[in-house]
Amino acid sequence: MLEPAVEADHPAIVELVNLAYRGKVGDAESWNVETGVIDGERTTVELLREDLAQTPHARIMVHRDGDRILACVWLEPMPDGSWHLGMLAVRPDLQVGGMGRRMLEWSETHIKATGATRVHLAVLNAREALIAWYERRGYAMTGEITPFPYGDDRFGRPLRDDLNFVTLEKALG
Repeated sequence: MLEPAVEADHPAIVELVNLAYRGKVGDAESWNVETGVIDGERTTVELLREDLAQTPHARIMVHRDGDRILACVWLEPMPDGSWHLGMLAVRPDLQVGGMGRRMLEWSETHIKATGATRVHLAVLNAREALIAWYERRGYAMTGEITPFPYGDDRFGRPLRDDLNFVTLEKALG
């Protein structure tokens, strides 16, 4: 269900990620947007290309319906044999239908097929509902905390001064 993104997909991926992280659907916000926490774009085509150039082993996987990208995820093998999962984004109108859960399961299956036994991800500490969502899917807090990169607009403009990233990890058995 997942396939590697190609460069021609980058504009659609950026649009999807920005909508999923910061957007609204009609008059309602998605349950997992960063409203009140971070403002501005989550990424741009230029930043996405820079990130991919700096991490050549990483890949963005997408789930399509014809030519339309419905969801995406960043998968990156790490030197210790684990994988980093990031930028999981699902069209907000498909989030209540379980697409995010399926994307996570497909990602874990893809990672496990490489022989990896662990996957980890980083979530903003202020996104308690999202952290709980990952915990319900078997991820556990590791205790690792990474400071939010204040002054670096790559993630948008923070609206709070208490942000950091917490790491969650899951063993793939």
